[in-house]
Amino acid sequence: MNWPAFYLTCFAVGFILSFVSFLSGALHIHLPFKLHHAGHAGVRGQGVHSKGSRGGWINAASALAFLAWFGGVGYLLTVRYRFWYLATLAIATLAGVAGAAVVSWFFVKVLLKHETILDDADYRLEGIVASVNVPIRSGRTGEIVYTQGGVRKSAGARCVAKKPLEKGAEVVITHYEKGIAYVRPWDEFTK
Repeated sequence: MNWPAFYLTCFAVGFILSFVSFLSGALHIHLPFKLHHAGHAGVRGQGVHSKGSRGGWINAASALAFLAWFGGVGYLLTVRYRFWYLATLAIATLAGVAGAAVVSWFFVKVLLKHETILDDADYRLEGIVASVNVPIRSGRTGEIVYTQGGVRKSAGARCVAKKPLEKGAEVVITHYEKGIAYVRPWDEFTK
């Protein structure tokens, strides 16, 4: 393999995989492999950042950008301008690093700037004050509404004390099990 073919191969691989990654993410096309998450390398979990992880400066998207810029500039300098191969290698490497830096900066400073870190404790139901929306009859299931993380939610509910609770009664969720919130009247906690 000669230098122009090497640079052209690097450019083609970097550009095509970047393009496929972008299209699959933008059009929500699910590929049989994980290339469409190339921009989220370093992210753990299901699309959210774990504590202490804000994504990295070096990720799959920046690596693909490096390949595309390195290959493109290297090919042009080799074929069009016929630079000496070591000078071409150095300039192409600098161009690749610059391209990767721009992509990394965009991900870290623009896209990830608005990401939030999810904490399991923020989504625990125990201790939340709720309001009965559908009356809870003795030993039966009703419904409660509550606000969590700025979002109004509802859940099926039963009274731990097995006494009826009318619509509008304030309750505290004591535990959550199999899709049912178990509650106690708020006034039991204020006595």
